[in-house]
Amino acid sequence: MNFIAMDFETANYQKHSACSLALVMVRDSKIVGEYYTLIQPETDFFWKNIQIHGIHPEDVQDAPKFPEVWQKIQQYYHLNSLVVAHNAGFDNGVLAGCLDYYGLTQPNFMSLCTVRTSRKLYPEFTNHKLNTVCEQLQIPLLNHHDALEDSRACAQILLRQEHDFGIEPLKKLVLVK
Repeated sequence: MNFIAMDFETANYQKHSACSLALVMVRDSKIVGEYYTLIQPETDFFWKNIQIHGIHPEDVQDAPKFPEVWQKIQQYYHLNSLVVAHNAGFDNGVLAGCLDYYGLTQPNFMSLCTVRTSRKLYPEFTNHKLNTVCEQLQIPLLNHHDALEDSRACAQILLRQEHDFGIEPLKKLVLVK
């Protein structure tokens, strides 16, 4: 299986307020690369978001703005790419919000949500939050709401699902963005 696991953290509730991003690259069902960056969101931070992820305005003051980040990562977003996220609606929404905010072209790619796959494949779990799924599957999640940790965990969840159930039930849940 080949895919990119993606996770954003945001400065506030605005979809264009990305303040960190991580990608985990998977080729032939093995993690082969990682990318992490802080992002200067050009908007205010909300105290509750800071409380969740621990990123403060001073942490991102010298970070690149999203267009600079997009230059480095846009290669991963094309029609044949599978981009996976835990709660993909949120992460895809942040990506779209950042692209819209800066007037950048929206890419087309395939999307898969590990919340959806987990609900389908593990209906017995009490809930399907990232930390719960990781705990149930014994996948390490050392620093929840760190974008890189969350991306790694997401990738490992999908790899575990592929191992346990095969690709066919997962294919049925892929969406084209």
